[in-house]
Amino acid sequence: MPRSRRFMQLDVFSRRLLGGNPLAVVIDGDGLDAATMQAFARWTHLSETTFLLPPATAAADYRVRIFTPRQELPFAGHPSVGSAYAAIEAGLVPAGQSTLVQECAAGLLPVHVEGDGAGRIVHVQAPPARVHAVAAETRQALDRALHGLPAAARLQRVDNGPHWLLCDLREAARVRALRPDLPAVAALCQAQSAIGVAVFGRETGGGAAMAVRAFCPADGIPEDPVTGSANAAIMAMLAAAGDPDGYGLRYRASQGREVDCDGYVDVARDAATGAITIGGACAVGVRGELRL
Repeated sequence: MPRSRRFMQLDVFSRRLLGGNPLAVVIDGDGLDAATMQAFARWTHLSETTFLLPPATAAADYRVRIFTPRQELPFAGHPSVGSAYAAIEAGLVPAGQSTLVQECAAGLLPVHVEGDGAGRIVHVQAPPARVHAVAAETRQALDRALHGLPAAARLQRVDNGPHWLLCDLREAARVRALRPDLPAVAALCQAQSAIGVAVFGRETGGGAAMAVRAFCPADGIPEDPVTGSANAAIMAMLAAAGDPDGYGLRYRASQGREVDCDGYVDVARDAATGAITIGGACAVGVRGELRL
């Protein structure tokens, strides 16, 4: 017989509903197998759906499994931020507790919580990133997929759970005007075993230092509204290059405007340890009961 499970849908990286990136959260995920979780994530057809579970270790406050419509991910940013927010709202962890530990396939990740209720901001530490150079043929393929790269564009492949192909287009105007060849992006991602291509450039106004866009057509998401793991990967790329453009240890990134889901990600890097965190606000839109 179907079991009643608490369910929540919220927008992550936005203080208001209908902004940021939507996330479906099954609060009581225990007892569901991976095939059922994957089928439900495919049914919601959001960029990610998460399932909250009892932790497998006493060091964690809760455990989360993260699914796109097509695959399970070891880590993703907006699902981690949103899942922590949902765990607090559902009473799985004590309200007012400022430090949490999230267990996921990528390991145990520290979570820091500021404020409460609608003003709550959640910061999640991303897994350590590995930064790799890309081959000349990869640059050529991306040049074709993006209809031309500026000569000064910098490319890297970064793995922080998911694998990202990153491209610094230098200017926010280039980022915002981009109309990529999505089938070509999908083919490139499949060839590189990457979840998507994320592009970024310097923003000069509007309360953010950087404009970001992320394209994941091979995973069924033409453009992801606001992407925590990609923003963490970008900070790792900048750090590996010695921060040549002076973004610093903290900045705010703007993403989602081009798909009418304006959101903001607070990105920070610890100077001593190199640990990278991504954080933001959430807005709950749906609280209900799931019969699954």
